[in-house]
Formats: sequence, structure tokens, C-alpha cells
Amino acid sequence: MVLECRLIDGKYPNYDAVIPKENPNKLTVNRSNFLNSTRRVSIFSSKTTHQIRLKMAGSELNISAEDIDYSNKADERLNCDYQGDDLQIGFNSRFLTEMLSNLDSNEILIEMSLPNRAGILTPVDGAEAGEQITMLVMPVMLNN
Repeated sequence: MVLECRLIDGKYPNYDAVIPKENPNKLTVNRSNFLNSTRRVSIFSSKTTHQIRLKMAGSELNISAEDIDYSNKADERLNCDYQGDDLQIGFNSRFLTEMLSNLDSNEILIEMSLPNRAGILTPVDGAEAGEQITMLVMPVMLNN
């Protein structure tokens, strides 16, 4: 095996600047239930945007998708622990599925501020000692 590397001149980007600090809305949900629901609902999402809508209110998470071109629609509800104002936010289902598939935890925490700001996805449990996982998921514009 041959590994070739090259050193890139320049300043490393400040990735801390894109991670939102103020996230008053916190969603804790079972990872496998959320992953399975996201997979099912995403089948009915637009084939170009893969957009799914998360609507959080009280202890209920509503996951929905709609493909207007083919008149397809899906809607599922999950029990969750949500603290914050009622919120609707859109995400690319492929990104969410990829993130959730690569975690071993039973529960995940998604911290959000506004529908047009990035969300932070972190595992609640299952991390190895000294391991800290932070995943940033960018929202997509919701079509009403």
C-alpha cells in the first residue's frame, strides 16, 4: 500500500465559528426509532431535495415528507422529550440517515435554535471513554 500526502499551506478554517452556541430547543429521542421513521418517511420525499419536516411540540415529534410532483405524502409520530418552543424545521433525510446510522447510542440529542440555523446532533449515551461526538446538520428551506 502506498500513501501519498502533501502539506497544504494556509490557515486551518475556524470550524468552531459555524457551530451554534445558543440552542434553547432540545429534542431527545430514541435513535433507532427516529432512524427507522426517517427512512420510511424519506421514501415519499422529493427526489431532488430529500426534504423531511420535523415538527416538535410537547412530547411529540411529527416527521413528514411530501413529493408534490407525484402526489406522495407520509406522516409519522414519535414520542420524544422536547424542551423549547414549538418548532418546524426541514432537513435532508439522507444526511440525517447517514448520521444516525453511524452512532451506537440508544438516544440522541438534537439542539436547535431557529428553522434556518444549523442543528447539533450528539449521542446521549454509548460513547467510549474520552470520546465526544458532535454532528452538525444544516436545515433546508421548508416549502409550505
